[in-house]
Amino acid sequence: MKKLFTLALAAFFLFVGSLRADEGMWIPMLLSKYNIANMQAKGLKLSAEDIYSVNQASLKDAIVIFGGGCTGELISDKGLLITNHHCGFRQIQQHSSTEHDYLTNGFWAMNQGEELTNPGLKVTFLVRMDDVTERILGVITKKMSEADRNNAINAEIRKITAEATQGNHYQASVKPFFSGNQYFMFVQEVFTDVRLVGAPPSAIGKFGGDTDNWMWPRHTGDFSIFRIYANKEGKPATYSEENVPLKPKKHFPISLKGVKKGDFTMVFGYPGSTQEYIPSFAIDMYQNVEYPHRIALRKQKLDIINAAMNADPAVRIQYAAKQAGIANSWKKWIGVIRGLKRLDAINKKQAFETEFDQWVSTTEEYQMAYGKLLSDYEKLYKEYSKYNLAYAYFIETAYYQDVLRFARSVQKHTGGMQPSEKIQENLRASAKGFYKDYHQPTDKAIFAAMIKAYYENMEAEFKPEFFGYVTSKFNNDFEAFAEDIYTRSVLVDADKFEKAVLAYNTTDADVFKNDPMLNIYSEFLDTYRSKTATKLDGFREELRLLDRLYMRAQMEMDSERVFYPDANFTLRLTYGQVDDYRPRNAVHYDYYSTLKGIMEKDNPEIYDYDVPDQLRVLFDEKDYGQFGENGEMHVCFIASNHTSGGNSGSPVINGNGELIGVNFDRNWEGTMSDIMYDPSQCRNITLDIRYALFIIDKFAGAGWLLDEMTLVK
Repeated sequence: MKKLFTLALAAFFLFVGSLRADEGMWIPMLLSKYNIANMQAKGLKLSAEDIYSVNQASLKDAIVIFGGGCTGELISDKGLLITNHHCGFRQIQQHSSTEHDYLTNGFWAMNQGEELTNPGLKVTFLVRMDDVTERILGVITKKMSEADRNNAINAEIRKITAEATQGNHYQASVKPFFSGNQYFMFVQEVFTDVRLVGAPPSAIGKFGGDTDNWMWPRHTGDFSIFRIYANKEGKPATYSEENVPLKPKKHFPISLKGVKKGDFTMVFGYPGSTQEYIPSFAIDMYQNVEYPHRIALRKQKLDIINAAMNADPAVRIQYAAKQAGIANSWKKWIGVIRGLKRLDAINKKQAFETEFDQWVSTTEEYQMAYGKLLSDYEKLYKEYSKYNLAYAYFIETAYYQDVLRFARSVQKHTGGMQPSEKIQENLRASAKGFYKDYHQPTDKAIFAAMIKAYYENMEAEFKPEFFGYVTSKFNNDFEAFAEDIYTRSVLVDADKFEKAVLAYNTTDADVFKNDPMLNIYSEFLDTYRSKTATKLDGFREELRLLDRLYMRAQMEMDSERVFYPDANFTLRLTYGQVDDYRPRNAVHYDYYSTLKGIMEKDNPEIYDYDVPDQLRVLFDEKDYGQFGENGEMHVCFIASNHTSGGNSGSPVINGNGELIGVNFDRNWEGTMSDIMYDPSQCRNITLDIRYALFIIDKFAGAGWLLDEMTLVK
């Protein structure tokens, strides 16, 4: 087995000059050996050391994890950072109210003193990454069970990260690559004083809303501006008026030259998750079981939320971030299914699996190591699919349902503990955040719809006991059931909840004990834990073993191929070129969009298409300043970079290492690229950096921000 593992890694470290540039999410510390020649042949003017280095400032030092799921990049030597509008959306929403509606009207600080603090927001720099594979795998033996193997690896990871962070302020983590056949350590520096500097109105930053999401052509000015602050020594510090703007090791120069078809581009950021090497059985589960159900559930939620948001401006603000989160995956999953079917992905995987079986049969050694892999996969997925669907329903109907999520928080604070002033403080803190963005009629309608959907689609073994009460008491009238629960629960009303908190003391410790909403959540959770979670844990442990063997086998089978590891929210580089595409017969999409397209979509009757008056004036007067090109204002462009979730906000860079755009989406035809990449259809959608500068300068009048940027003409 040790010999097989060595051969598998050798496959990864073999460079093949004919590698297609479009596909792949590459490890930056390995560029000098395996990618740089190819990249330079495609138009890159930089060295590998310019991109990733631990000995000198490099492009990696200008890139951060923004929050917990996006990327951002430094654009000045004063800590100025740009990311997507949708990445900063929650911060913009939290600062918004009907009196100060920054979502609708935008926000622009006109000096550093006006920048807004964001408690809880952090940005994370990568200090260095190290290959720790030899050390991690050195602690395991052939005789170990999977559980013992995991325990040994986790123990070694704790040692490695403790050593890396001893005597410094850094954080460290170790992540598996190639399904656990390789391991890298990441040492990071985290800053927590991050202030909002500017955001365009939603009619620019979220132009097109859900209708345009995942679509090309796109006309969305999807950006927001933040600033990182540090203490006077340049180290991370909690918020203080004494903090100063961070002076980063590196920031991106910004190109005003624009792009043309065929130009080299690279995206440097944190792609979240891909599954490029899974078997056909997994694709079948996603395409034909899980995603169709999740799409249907989210469609019901969105119909209710959209109606409420359209009817009430206050609800629109309250539910803006929630709606965007629900809609994003809903539309993506629709695109994924369409893309997988168009590619005939299941049959393609099955054809590969036939070749794989033939390869396995060529030697007794292969048969011993991999002979049962595919049959074990098939058997496992037949059972796993059922429990995975139960998990999906639990997540969509209970875990992420607003009032039930609040019930989870209340239960966390009160369950099994004696009342205290501290617990009362915690309950009030949770309530403050919850009720700020809570609208009871909307929540009740969603609750009724989700409980009904769960009842109609889940097998009896996964149904909590309260469904018997719904049947006997309400004859499965879920709206009547919701009305009853919302009448009796203290969790659905801020005033009732505060009275309950006041009553929650040593003489009345049971004030929350019999709340019907808490009981419903408890039953959901107990049922999930007893009927689903244990089974899922077992299946997932089996899958980890099968995935590790299958990945190793694929690398050994195709030993002359350069394999890139699946995305796992670690820093990666992908490269390609600016390119158009043809989504279907007789349809051709150009590679860029312009402000003219925004005016063509202008509709004051629709919130997402109501173009601001000032933008209309700038268009009519063609007042584009230094940011226009041949009398046009370019807005977005597309390229063939292989991106994923987490790449939102990533810098899009030209061959000179200059910022030309901010990545924010993929085209709908290419959303299946997390599972199967199609070079003819997969395109990443980028905000042209010149449009962002145009909005900052000409629209918002915040030109003071450009004064600290490095502009390249």
